[in-house]
Amino acid sequence: MLPLNVYSEVAPLKRVLLHRPGKELENLTPKWLKELLFDDIPWLEKAQEEHDYFKNILNQHGVEVVYLDDLVVESLNTPQIKREFINQFIYESHVTNPTTQKKIIDFFLSMDTKDMIHHTMAGICKESLPGFKKRSLKDHIRDYPFITDPMPNLYYTRDSFAIIFDGVSLNKMFRKARRRETIYGEYIFKYHPLYKNTKHFYSRYDRYSIEGGDILVLTDQIVAIGISERTEPDAIEAIAKTLFKETDAQVILAIDLPKKRSSMHLDTVLTQVDLDKFLIHTDFQGKLNVYEIYRGSKPGTLKMFEKEYSIKRLFSYHLKRKITLIPCGGDNEVAA
Repeated sequence: MLPLNVYSEVAPLKRVLLHRPGKELENLTPKWLKELLFDDIPWLEKAQEEHDYFKNILNQHGVEVVYLDDLVVESLNTPQIKREFINQFIYESHVTNPTTQKKIIDFFLSMDTKDMIHHTMAGICKESLPGFKKRSLKDHIRDYPFITDPMPNLYYTRDSFAIIFDGVSLNKMFRKARRRETIYGEYIFKYHPLYKNTKHFYSRYDRYSIEGGDILVLTDQIVAIGISERTEPDAIEAIAKTLFKETDAQVILAIDLPKKRSSMHLDTVLTQVDLDKFLIHTDFQGKLNVYEIYRGSKPGTLKMFEKEYSIKRLFSYHLKRKITLIPCGGDNEVAA
């Protein structure tokens, strides 16, 4: 069996990728919350407790849990690959001073690979890098504590790379604060013994942004993708062409969402919970602009049909079954 098989949102789980919240949450400070896309500082100890409880539930139901940091460690399996990763991480962290670059390299090479990965995720504070001195004008005029930023959004593992059928969409993240997150997926799908031959349907180096929270695998032939604040129409066209070329996909349903944070992803407002049941935000039960995308008559082309459908009608038609929508919070707008 191929290592990746996601043809449904509700089929029994066999293997799940998680990231246990770590020091990257402790490195959030009130002054820099907005820059790192947070509204408040999570309580790390409680977050880890709840994460472990969730992980144990998965294990109790026969699900194998694998962790992001472990997969990255298994991917950086030679000194050359590890050094390649370090250099790329420094470059993507916009560390430009050669002396500081050298100190980071020495710092990382002084520890084992897992500790190094945790430091890349947590961010490097100026005070924690041995021998760090303010060397640039930016260092002197900006009261910023980090040489490399923390990545506090990593526990949304689906956003940075999403599995579709037997391949991966290695996503171009919309916000600058999240773009480095996909470096881990790049090395997993480039070097990991199990995953290095995985099909790629999208690249983190592509021009337009797409995030995994907008990708919903409905069946082995139907994928729904939100046109959201963080997923651009051009990215959907590009991934549709690749899916039609390399898989048995028959239709991509592009669902136009309001471009605001409350509906930043399709999975923010819609979650499939059974073959015929979807949890939905009450504001999205009415009609939406939907674009049905099919293979074009010539290779590399698309056919598109614009419709104004409710989610219930759209999914009932394409899934060929009666669909039940469950309002999030019931009729209580505050709870929703």
